[in-house]
Amino acid sequence: MQFKLTPAYLESLKEAISLRNDAFIVDLLKELHPSDIAEIFNELDSEEAKFVYVHLEEEEAGKVLVEMDEDVRERFLASLTSKEIAEQFIDNMESDDAADVIAELPHDVQGEVLSHIEDAGQASDIVDLMKYEENTAGSLMAKELVKVNVNKTMIECVRQLRNHADHIQDIFAIYVVDDTDKLVGLVTLKKVLTRPLRTAIRDIFTQEIFSVRTDTDVEEAARVMEKYDLVVLPVIDALGRLVGRITIDDVVDVIRKEETEDLQKMAGMEVLEDPYMSIPFWQLIKKRAGWLVILFIGESFTATAMSFFEDQIAKAVVLALFVPLIISSGGNTGSQASTLIIRALALGEVTIKEWWKIVKKEMLVGLVLGIILGSIGFLRVALWSAFVNVYGVHWVMVGATVGISLVGVVLWGNLSGSILPIILKRAGLDPAVSSAPFVATLVDVTGLVIYFTVATLMLRGILL
Repeated sequence: MQFKLTPAYLESLKEAISLRNDAFIVDLLKELHPSDIAEIFNELDSEEAKFVYVHLEEEEAGKVLVEMDEDVRERFLASLTSKEIAEQFIDNMESDDAADVIAELPHDVQGEVLSHIEDAGQASDIVDLMKYEENTAGSLMAKELVKVNVNKTMIECVRQLRNHADHIQDIFAIYVVDDTDKLVGLVTLKKVLTRPLRTAIRDIFTQEIFSVRTDTDVEEAARVMEKYDLVVLPVIDALGRLVGRITIDDVVDVIRKEETEDLQKMAGMEVLEDPYMSIPFWQLIKKRAGWLVILFIGESFTATAMSFFEDQIAKAVVLALFVPLIISSGGNTGSQASTLIIRALALGEVTIKEWWKIVKKEMLVGLVLGIILGSIGFLRVALWSAFVNVYGVHWVMVGATVGISLVGVVLWGNLSGSILPIILKRAGLDPAVSSAPFVATLVDVTGLVIYFTVATLMLRGILL
């Protein structure tokens, strides 16, 4: 049954903690998944959390720590000594999770924690992982895995499985390496269970295997796992030697983080590193104000653009009535296009080499959308003119001006929204910064120029 942390449940837990009711806490922890326990920790203060954590089983402690919110974990670890962190948590965690936790600690504390780790091999693995650049496969992988030499038999395969069973949480496959430790294939668990123990590894191992290098971007690693439906992905170094593995749970966390960052950028703000409720008030203002000021300055140019057509507006005030309609149509179309292309780039559905195909496709799409909206705009003017005289005797020309302007503005907005992410990607920048607000601001200004230029040409005889 799925656990739900209710206010009443939390209140009874806090009461048990205040009364030092050890039996209640032990019974509680036995029934809950580490993720559920972490959810409870997120609602406790440091002293309450310390009381609960001493009742955790060694194998569960590390899992709970990994599942905590980052800011909660930071505060909790700050209340512990370096020795407690090493012995109660790090010693029972897989290398990738341990490296992530230690990397969050202050630099002076990191060395102390590493010195208290009992297993020298584990400490060495953690140090190695911390050397890889952030957002690479190397920084995401775990060093724990099961491998067997291609020249051995299934007996050795089973022996390796038993040797590693206690300290590897999930074993999905046994990797096959040559004498230089280069990855050459894998043996599935099904074959381990069904083939005779004297069977030679080289006679049954699967040579078709997907892998990534340590310097591969984590998003690319995630795409490989998604494309080929993998639950685990081996990681190799520049020489092809097997150095680690990435599991699906790590990839899910990466995808969630990257999507959150992209959404925040596309909303026109800086990335929030911490959960919303944990961000201080003035930091939240700082994260949002910068882009808002930039967008505000950009939008201010709409007034500048309109000032160039002040005479035309004075002679035909009716033109001003359609300004919101024109700029919103262009901005909405551009926002749609930018969102589609940004997402397509992120998923690897398109590349910057296909820019001309994208431009040709979006030109046609923009033209058709412009004709649709332009036709509706003209009909709107025609219908209103049948009942009121707000557009005057020249309503047909006014309607045509609105219709043609919408075609131009929507076409331009669609092209801008689709090409900007590609330009930024080509320049080595994050396409997500060509967000909907940014594109809308750009199209607002240029859309006004298109609108009043068309109006000047279409209504020349009326405006003179």
